[in-house]
Formats: sequence, structure tokens, C-alpha cells
Amino acid sequence: MLLRGLSRLLRDRRAAGPGPRWASGIAGIREQTLVAVKPDGVQRRLVGEIIQRFERRGFQLVGLKLVQAPHDVLSAHYHDLEEKPFYPALIEYMSSGPIVAMVWEGHDVVRVSRVMVGSTSPAHALPGTLRGDLCVHISRNAVHASDSVEVAKKEISLWFHHSELVEWQCCAHSNLYKV
Repeated sequence: MLLRGLSRLLRDRRAAGPGPRWASGIAGIREQTLVAVKPDGVQRRLVGEIIQRFERRGFQLVGLKLVQAPHDVLSAHYHDLEEKPFYPALIEYMSSGPIVAMVWEGHDVVRVSRVMVGSTSPAHALPGTLRGDLCVHISRNAVHASDSVEVAKKEISLWFHHSELVEWQCCAHSNLYKV
């Protein structure tokens, strides 16, 4: 139902004509992704560094909250892993402490975020990636990032109500995206 509402809102916005006055005309500039700092990242106080890396990259934060994730949200988020032997431990771990859920916006943000985060296993993550620099073991890999635009839309709607996302113009926007 929420996805239908979001689809309707997007359709209405398109029908209303050109976007906000800061729209650049660059395809995908308003792409959004979910990034979540997992309980180990929050406990290790990595939230600020993770946010800083996304800001320095030029992405814009449009949603942010600290949550103790309800079981139903975690079950929906990880539904594709239900049959895996580690699923119960994953849900228990993700329920073990607060999570910082964020929505970032920018050009190609889904793909670039995945590169910034690095391989799921920190042992295979390259230096310079979040997991390569900050994590040691796959069971505590500190951060989640959506893996496709379609998944990002689903995950954002799972973790955020549309009213929790803020549309705003960063003063650096024209420096980043003017062509």
C-alpha cells in the first residue's frame, strides 16, 4: 500500500511539470538508497565516520533516525535470507542494539554506496572501503547498503515513512552537478 502511495506521489509530481528549481536535468541525480549502521557500528561509535564519508562523496542526507528495529521490520528486510542457517542469529544480532537508518540521495548513489561499503566479508573488502577499513568479521560488518535501485525503494519504504524524508537543496548542489 505504501509503495502504491509512493508511486502515486511520483506520478503526480511528474504530471505537475518540472521538478524543484534545483533540478539539474542529469538522469538519476535524485536516486536514493538506504544505508544502515548496524548495532556493532553504533556500539563502536562509527556513525559519524560513516556519515562523513557519504557527505564527503557529495551525497545528500534526506532521512536519518536511530531505531531499535522491530522484529517485523527485520523479518521483511531479510526475507530473502529466511532459509539460510545463519538467519536466526542475524535477526538476533540486528535486534541486539540500535540501528542508524539513513536515506542518501545523489547521482548513481546505489552503485557508488555499495562500492564505498565494500565486500560483505571484511576479509575480502578493499582498503579504503568502510568494511575494509573498519571491520574484521562478516558477522559484524557494521553497515548495510541497498544493492539495487528496486531494493532501495523497498527498503526505504520499510524503514521510513515518506513524511520522514526531507527534500532540501544543499548549497554545494550546483557545484557538484552543474554541467
